[in-house]
Amino acid sequence: MKTGDALTEAQGVTQQLGDISTVDSSKNGQLVHATGDVATEDMLTDPIFNVSANAIRIERTVEFFQWVEHSKEEKRQKLGGGEETVTTYTYEKDWVSKPIDSSRFVDPNAVKRNQNFILANIENFKTQATNVSFGAYRLPEFLISSISGAVPWAVELPEETKASLTQQISQMMPATSAAPSTAVPNTAATQSSSFYNLMEEQVTQPAAPAQELVHVQASTIMLSASPGVPQIGDVRITFKVTHPGTISILAKLNGDTFEQYRAANGKTVSKLSMGTHSLENMYGEAHSANSTMTWILRFVGAGLVIVGLKMVLAPLSVIASVLPILGNIVGAGAGLVSTLLGAAWSLLIISIAWLRFRPIVGVGMLVVAAILIGLVVMRGRGAKAPAPASDATPEV
Repeated sequence: MKTGDALTEAQGVTQQLGDISTVDSSKNGQLVHATGDVATEDMLTDPIFNVSANAIRIERTVEFFQWVEHSKEEKRQKLGGGEETVTTYTYEKDWVSKPIDSSRFVDPNAVKRNQNFILANIENFKTQATNVSFGAYRLPEFLISSISGAVPWAVELPEETKASLTQQISQMMPATSAAPSTAVPNTAATQSSSFYNLMEEQVTQPAAPAQELVHVQASTIMLSASPGVPQIGDVRITFKVTHPGTISILAKLNGDTFEQYRAANGKTVSKLSMGTHSLENMYGEAHSANSTMTWILRFVGAGLVIVGLKMVLAPLSVIASVLPILGNIVGAGAGLVSTLLGAAWSLLIISIAWLRFRPIVGVGMLVVAAILIGLVVMRGRGAKAPAPASDATPEV
């Protein structure tokens, strides 16, 4: 509610900042809406691969080809009451965002244990420009961070750099496939310092490696002996770049830069959208996003209440599971009651908050909550109702 009130307040005081080629001091301290192009002269560089771009942001995403452990739990009823959980483990090769320590695989018979390694321990990386202009104005960091539109970045590595990388990585490769432990350990705490310092110590004439291990294709660099058929230990690095473009903003003008607008209730308001958007359109999107997030949080809250009630009632089904059929019936009933009570409780809380702002909606929710509670009560009475006595008097 507070965010919605802040947006409504902000929309009522927002002024249009027309020409951004000169600083308009008459609107200093006011919440403004403006549209225009951003620009930067900053050159951003990836410190490991030494590739640069004049851009708003560059990103490096790293993936590792590893054995991955999956687990599946299945609950089974035990003879004589209670239940047990049986866990089955399966293993597959896949690209993952972090190295996996295969020595910790649970299945003691898994042949995949201790098989994972990595050719190079490289981390994700992202950096953005600090000097970004918006006409005659300077964008602050919180607005620069909101600029989106990243696209694949086709990088080019000099041949001598590729050769140096290949030579460096070949020293980390296991001597044989049966001895992966001689390669870079697959723990996040371990860093290949020699690899990270490679760019500072370029090899003038690197020795010819036995095989090519660095492969560049558009926006992707593969560290692999066979990029077409990935093997355990391979590393895949992809690059993205965000170029300057047209933006629309809602922010408070402060000299030749901007800051967030603080509403009377303490909530802050600011927004950046890519492209040309009117003031009305931007506030419409903000209200819609706020409404969506509010309902998501409400559903999450209701779900947590239902789960909590199910946990409270779970012992009933365990006790009743002395007879498997009875345990299933009690479990289903407890689940239904938990769902109805959880939904009723959540609607009750939400409706109380809405009574002040939208009385009709609030009253409607109260009615629905009352109906759900009534269903629970009726179900309870029905379960307790005694069976009608049969007339056992024999006919004469």
